[in-house]
Amino acid sequence: MDKREHFGGRMAVIMAMAGSAIGLGNIWRFPYMAGQNGGAAFILIYIVCSFVLSLPIFLSEAVIGRRSHSNAIGAMKVLSPKTKWRLLGYLSVITPMIIVSYYTIVGGWSVEYFLHSFSLNFGSFVPTGWTVLAFSTVFLALSCIIVALGVKSGIERFSKISIPLLFVLIVVIVVYSVNMPGASKGVDYLLKPDFSKVTGRTFAYALGQSFYSLSLGMGIIITYSSYIRKEENLVVSGMGTAVADLMFAMLAGFAIIPAVFSAGIEPGAGPGLIFETLPFVFSNMGASHHWIGVMISALFFLTVIIAAMTSSISLIEVGVAYLVEEKHFKRGWASLCVFLFTWILGLVSVFSNEAFGIIDAFSSNILLTIGAFIAVLFVGWKMDKEEIRDEITSGGKVNGKVFGLLYFLIRYVAPLAVLTIFVTNFIL
Repeated sequence: MDKREHFGGRMAVIMAMAGSAIGLGNIWRFPYMAGQNGGAAFILIYIVCSFVLSLPIFLSEAVIGRRSHSNAIGAMKVLSPKTKWRLLGYLSVITPMIIVSYYTIVGGWSVEYFLHSFSLNFGSFVPTGWTVLAFSTVFLALSCIIVALGVKSGIERFSKISIPLLFVLIVVIVVYSVNMPGASKGVDYLLKPDFSKVTGRTFAYALGQSFYSLSLGMGIIITYSSYIRKEENLVVSGMGTAVADLMFAMLAGFAIIPAVFSAGIEPGAGPGLIFETLPFVFSNMGASHHWIGVMISALFFLTVIIAAMTSSISLIEVGVAYLVEEKHFKRGWASLCVFLFTWILGLVSVFSNEAFGIIDAFSSNILLTIGAFIAVLFVGWKMDKEEIRDEITSGGKVNGKVFGLLYFLIRYVAPLAVLTIFVTNFIL
């Protein structure tokens, strides 16, 4: 069996976990969710939800991972052997494999749109068929190769390069976007809250967005936390991840919404915002200044590709870690097996948008929430309180004064937050 690796230090931990969090949820989902739910009012509620409700769930999964120093299934064998809690381990491996099977298809769309950026000829929205299969295969293969290189040489090294690059790229786009004619209305929309538009749905959607954006319920935090050394501060790592995720989501909003306002398009355009609305905006740019339209479009879809890849890598690592540690595969062979399994599973979504939507909804609305709910129940009600204290305080060295509050949030508030997400997925 391959020797278990660890992340190199606090910055490496935050970069890797930020890589898992920063993805299509920030670029694809956050701007249109903000657009549909009151702009700045939604953002303020989202910030509160991220740090008060989603962070305790993050810490619950982190405690499981670091306490066990094992993959998601192995973690439950270590912490609660031969009990029904092992369901959490199985869910935490199955769910990311299902997600990556269609997530990489969106990565494939991003590659195709990036290439079309140079001609500003984007064609139809969300294409299906052999072309998408080819692009998504390349995207999935590159993601698996990075994982095959290892925790330090692959995931950590890629994260240290890709996360700073993502922020540079998105800032360049923001600078251009906010200076477009009429973009000031979009800036105001993101900065001036209109609480008259806040409803119960706004709170539910903000909580759900923070939940999905931090990669909760996917087995990623359990797996990545198992590579964190004992002396590292889990709370600081969690806060750093949440801050990086929030900053990038905000920048993505400022990159997209002002441009949408400038083009006179409805900001709540929905899921098609970046694959339908923005290509239209970029094409209009190119009508008068072709090279500007090409440059901004190419930079934007390159950002989407990198963000999608940082997340797909973390999803793939969950399955690879399981095969390496439980089935004693070499990392390269484990990565190949995950590639083949998710590629075959993804064929249904490649050739059917309806199947894509069903699988997305099932994994996001049911599997993720069930997995996160079991995780917070396990930590809050099954694990010994002193074990949790030992992990969150790094053996009594840090976070001693806030442990009581964090434990209360994990034990009582976090389960209610997950139940809220689960219920609202079906009634709103």
